[in-house]
Amino acid sequence: MVTNAAMQPLGRATTADVERMMSRLLLTEGADRPNKLSAFWVLIVLSTVIATAGVMADSTATVIGAMIVAPLMTPILGTALSVVLSRRRLILLNLGMILLGAACVVAISFLLGLTYHSHLVADTNSQIAARVTPRLIDLVAALATGVVGAFAMVRSDVSDTLPGVAIAISLVPPLAVVGLTLESGAPEQALGALLLFGTNVTAIIATGTVVFLAYRVRHAAIALGTPVGRLRRGTVAGVIAAVVALGVPLGIGSAVVVQQELIVARAAPVATAWAGDQGWQVSDISVRQGTLHIVALGPPPTITGTGLRERLDQAGLSNVDVRVTLVLGGSAALPGHR
Repeated sequence: MVTNAAMQPLGRATTADVERMMSRLLLTEGADRPNKLSAFWVLIVLSTVIATAGVMADSTATVIGAMIVAPLMTPILGTALSVVLSRRRLILLNLGMILLGAACVVAISFLLGLTYHSHLVADTNSQIAARVTPRLIDLVAALATGVVGAFAMVRSDVSDTLPGVAIAISLVPPLAVVGLTLESGAPEQALGALLLFGTNVTAIIATGTVVFLAYRVRHAAIALGTPVGRLRRGTVAGVIAAVVALGVPLGIGSAVVVQQELIVARAAPVATAWAGDQGWQVSDISVRQGTLHIVALGPPPTITGTGLRERLDQAGLSNVDVRVTLVLGGSAALPGHR
């Protein structure tokens, strides 16, 4: 159906845009509601299994596949649309879908974690390590992703970018990390991954709301005859305040990461020189939970008395705990009996 509203200038949503957005984003509305809801829950389960398997296998490609399948972006943008339309019932329904979907992901990943033979934590898995210490840059990325996602929904001619948006933002994988780290007895890491998920959700809702308002979605909805409530300033201000509030823990997380990188940068040349004096080779230096971890390769050690602690103290790291792990070199073939 082409109306006069469909001929509005670039930069404004049309009635056709609003119809399309409501059909795609509001899962609890419309005659096809059962189909939309069943598809959502099937995709939630499948994306959770894929994401959890990808994290357990430490496979980036598998985790990316889960991002494409994950349907959580729909109710998140649906919440932004509901805020713009000022329909409290729809806001609550979409938030409920997000929370129930998130709980489903955490529960399934927790159960799958029970089948794994060892603990899955940041120290042993790069996929987990990448999601348990969110930083301000993660908030910036989420804000940009929300803009792109909302823009793609308003503009049907760029809707093909949505798979790329799904890859750009991490929704199901952090929740899978929450379940796996809880099962592994690492609640602090689970909290960090949950903060990353909350950051992404809040940022997308905030920027989605701004983009929909900028494209005058409310005006197009009124022209379409869609029920629209009164948009209060406090509603938009509350969404923006939530984003600002998230900046506090993320700023702290960023400061911690920077401090860890500075410690590694100062310790690396000292540890490398020390290892060389012993005939060893440093293979990894990292900071985990406030402790500097050094892994070296070489012949059987006498780590104590080699002067590493003294050298690190002279480098200004006297207040940093250090743990040295020496991996003995060499290999042996053990043929089977035939």
